Amino acid sequence: MKIIDIYNILDEISPFYLQEKWDNSGLLVGNKNDEIEKIYVSIDLDEEFLHVVDENSLIITHHPLIFSPLKKVNFDNYCTKLLKILIQKNIALISMHTNIDKTHLNMYVAKEILNLDVIEKNDVNEFIIYANVNKNFDEFLKDITSKLDIKSTNVVKCNQEVKKVGIVTGAGMSLLDEVQADCYLTGDIKYHEAMDAKSRGISLIDIRHYESEKYFNALLVGLLEKNLKKNKLKAIISASKNPFKFCIQGETVE
Repeated sequence: MKIIDIYNILDEISPFYLQEKWDNSGLLVGNKNDEIEKIYVSIDLDEEFLHVVDENSLIITHHPLIFSPLKKVNFDNYCTKLLKILIQKNIALISMHTNIDKTHLNMYVAKEILNLDVIEKNDVNEFIIYANVNKNFDEFLKDITSKLDIKSTNVVKCNQEVKKVGIVTGAGMSLLDEVQADCYLTGDIKYHEAMDAKSRGISLIDIRHYESEKYFNALLVGLLEKNLKKNKLKAIISASKNPFKFCIQGETVE
């Protein structure tokens, strides 16, 4: 199967033109006319993962390896080190980032993973998914962290009750101005962003970046399954590892 065939299927599932202007989704490494023998799906790339990927394969990631234009390729940083391996092994790379966030991933996590009572219509922002909650904050926090398998996290508690929640997987604090809920779930929350949310009366639960987006793998494989079966191909989930380890009372936890 040619890369262009896979690309077209992905474009139909979640059109690449929907990506944000600053994003870099699409075919990042490889030639559209190349034939591929295997497909791997991963949220990110790392060296350990690339060393076990077969040659002449295609990897589909959530996060693009290349964001900013490259001015030099010296193989001395994360991006260029992995580019070297991709090129040496003739491995193609397609990334689906903000386009699939908008069309599938945020909704998938809200509905399928967190089992939230999602409000279907949202004309305010394509990223933010809203849901009715009407639960005690502490009870809601326990439920969310349990479902995402998060053992420790940061929260901002403005109210005892959560009536309506907004959720954006990954890092969504840049959208705080547009949040129309009394609680917001997203990752990578910074100190001053937490202060801002508190001043607005919006509670926060940091659902972390990796932990909230790792479901990209299962989501995409499910969306691709029918099309790949016709071509006798199978997508292999090979998730990269979370670079963070977390410390609780002096001991690290996964």
